[in-house]
Amino acid sequence: MTSATDFDTGTRLASLCKALGNPVRLAIVRYLQAQNGACTCGDIVDQLPLAQSTVSQHLKVLKETGWIQGEVEPPRVCYCINAETVEEFRRLVAAL
Repeated sequence: MTSATDFDTGTRLASLCKALGNPVRLAIVRYLQAQNGACTCGDIVDQLPLAQSTVSQHLKVLKETGWIQGEVEPPRVCYCINAETVEEFRRLVAAL
């Protein structure tokens, strides 16, 4: 039988995996990881064959799950990888 902590850990890992389960979101995470810094939505749109609104929806999912952080620098938002979430993901996968 699993404990509540194990269930919560499994739920978190599933949430992180689900966010990366879309090829567009995976491409965004890879791009931001390679940039090693902040990128605007426009920078990301330039890398993908998708409309800005579609990219924004994917960025929202990644931000909600913690994969990325967005910092408002009017009139735009700069996105970067959340290193804490990457490390958390590595720990959760290693514990499987």
